[in-house]
Amino acid sequence: MTAIKLTTSETKDLRAAAHHLDPVVIIGSDGLTPAVTKEIDAALNAHGLIKVRAASDERETRLQWLAEITDSLNAAPIQHIGKLLVIWRALPAKEAKPAAEDRRAGPKTMKVLKNSSRGGQRPEVKQVRVLGNERLTAGGKVKRARVAQKSVKKAAR
Repeated sequence: MTAIKLTTSETKDLRAAAHHLDPVVIIGSDGLTPAVTKEIDAALNAHGLIKVRAASDERETRLQWLAEITDSLNAAPIQHIGKLLVIWRALPAKEAKPAAEDRRAGPKTMKVLKNSSRGGQRPEVKQVRVLGNERLTAGGKVKRARVAQKSVKKAAR
């Protein structure tokens, strides 16, 4: 496999997006082992854009590691600055779950604060379970949702 080629503007955008990231993989004194390559592959599958910290002081060694990683994992080198290597690969497409059309919203547990009738007391906290066909009013009461009424004018069209 070969490394992905990106345009200058794409590389610039990815470099900006990687600025705040922390390194997720560290290449230690043993170098680029198969286990490290496997971890980098897993991180690319999970995040897409990652930083890798290299322990080597030799610039040529780090450049060689970057080339090996991008070639073997079909990724794009974004940046090599100091001991940090920034690598990008498009995230794999997620499998779509079949949507059940008859499903409705499930129950939710919501907190309701009721102020005390006496001024200086703490508000009372109640946890209320709200089903999918119910709603919580501003006063903290649970009411059934109204059935949407069909417009007579729209039905006549």
